[in-house]
Amino acid sequence: MVGFAVASANVTTRKITALYDLRCPMRDGVDLMTDVLMPAEGGPFPTVITRTPYDRAEEVYQLPGVIDLAQRGFAVVSQDTRGRFDSGGDWCPFESEANDGEDALKWAAAQPWSNGRLGMFGASYVGLTQWQAAQSGDPGLLAIVPRVAYSNTYHNWVYTGGAFQLAFNLTWSIMMATRTSRRHHLFLPEEIHASTLFWNLPLMEADVASGRRIRHWRDWVAHPSYDEYWEKMEPIDDSYENASAAAYHMGGWYDVFLQGTLNNFMGMTEGAKTPEARRNQKLIVGPWMHVLGDSGTERRTGDIDFGMASLIDLQDEQARWLTCHLMGIDDGIGTEPRVRVFVMGANRWREADDWPIPGTRYQPWYLRSGGSANSMLGDGLLTPDPGNSGGADAASDGFTYDPMHPVMTIGGSTCCTEDTVPVSMGPRDQRPNEHRRDVLCYTSGELTEPLEATGPVKAVLYVASSAPDTDFAVKLVDVSPDGYAMNVAQGILRARYRNGFRKPELMEPGKVYRLEVDLWSTSICFMPGHRIRVEVTSSNFPQFDRNPNTGREFGMDAAMVVARQTVLHDSGRPSHIVLPIVEPALGGELAAAATTRPAR
Repeated sequence: MVGFAVASANVTTRKITALYDLRCPMRDGVDLMTDVLMPAEGGPFPTVITRTPYDRAEEVYQLPGVIDLAQRGFAVVSQDTRGRFDSGGDWCPFESEANDGEDALKWAAAQPWSNGRLGMFGASYVGLTQWQAAQSGDPGLLAIVPRVAYSNTYHNWVYTGGAFQLAFNLTWSIMMATRTSRRHHLFLPEEIHASTLFWNLPLMEADVASGRRIRHWRDWVAHPSYDEYWEKMEPIDDSYENASAAAYHMGGWYDVFLQGTLNNFMGMTEGAKTPEARRNQKLIVGPWMHVLGDSGTERRTGDIDFGMASLIDLQDEQARWLTCHLMGIDDGIGTEPRVRVFVMGANRWREADDWPIPGTRYQPWYLRSGGSANSMLGDGLLTPDPGNSGGADAASDGFTYDPMHPVMTIGGSTCCTEDTVPVSMGPRDQRPNEHRRDVLCYTSGELTEPLEATGPVKAVLYVASSAPDTDFAVKLVDVSPDGYAMNVAQGILRARYRNGFRKPELMEPGKVYRLEVDLWSTSICFMPGHRIRVEVTSSNFPQFDRNPNTGREFGMDAAMVVARQTVLHDSGRPSHIVLPIVEPALGGELAAAATTRPAR
């Protein structure tokens, strides 16, 4: 079991001073407006930079971290990105961040208050700006702290498994359509509410339905495959060999950028520019959504109270990392295990020196039924036995997917909070969906021993459809003895991308295809008395857009057709999920006591 200090001891708090409205010149002559907070005495100082499209003076997520680091002895550069708030130029997400980030690093290092030892920090898009700058290979950039950050704008931002991240993309696009943030308020009347706009067809015109014509929205819809448009964004997962910064990667099991966080840790560990950089990578993943439990200070996520052990001061962790690598003061963070992940169910931290956890065993659990796995009341069985010991003997299950009546999102990993986006997030009870006949449910028997699944999860499905294109969505669920069904991991695959995301290939109706659905990763200890469940359906709306089943050009028409879906699980086509088993499991008496839910 791993414990965390709530905050660093013996931290000296310094008086600070500010320089406001500085102009940071870019190579094309555009000035980006910049503030600097730093200690009032001494210098020059190690310098940390945060480049944000959300207002460099924003008082909730921006300024507290800036002030904290300045009081600890850093010069802190806070900058509006191009085309946002006070900065010059035109705003278009992602497109200018590599060059602008590189120019900002050079500018900061040349200032009289900087000693040239540079770091960066920030979350979400501000994590992206770190990675875009880091791939410049600037030797002065020694350390970064990317929270909930992307690795590829196509694969784990705008699209996932080829499906469009509708709720996140639309609400974020509306908010970010102008120079200042224009949030789509949840008190708006129904006819112009985001929950209504999600249903708008054709998808390309959803921005107009919202009252704006948004360039980047239209670009994203117009490029549903991984093509040159996305390659020009210079994703960090193509450039780890150019980056040399020590990075502390922070993520959550229910964050929309979970896979980006994990990809970047693995990519930098394996392929960073220098051996020192490959060694100096650190990863923490907690039981959190996008805001990481208010920087690790909230123990409840969604329905679940994960207990006191889940609490950790991530702002302090950030400062410790930057202090170690920019000031050379190591309070132990440099020698701690590189990986710390929160094992849900056991509600304890697991530590290791690599991800996935060394020694992980990948175990297939097979889908079985008597032909009626429809809903949690059906006869679907999940078993590690590749034979037929469960007694189920049908070769397949079927369901009807009607995109006019999709399976609705309940919990999961969309962005960013339920206060800003009208979509259920985090761990939530899946039973309302599991009563539907268009949701296949495969459930194990009660476990007699703890079983820990920590690592990447994937499903292999053998499927057929009456449609030339359709989606298959899969969830991994932990079923408590009282029946509560907590979503653990999820994935989706648009069938036209079954052989890769560059060139779509339509299906031949009725033909059987093998699909691999990536459920990203998780860490869960399934406890004695619990059951493991796998859901298979064809929609998860509005987190993802509805596949209209027509096979036509994406986002351009309003036509929709009903599809008849078949999932096969005979001996020659064994549909299954692969669980990453870690032994011994982190289970025990602490677990049951620490996980609580609201009374029902």
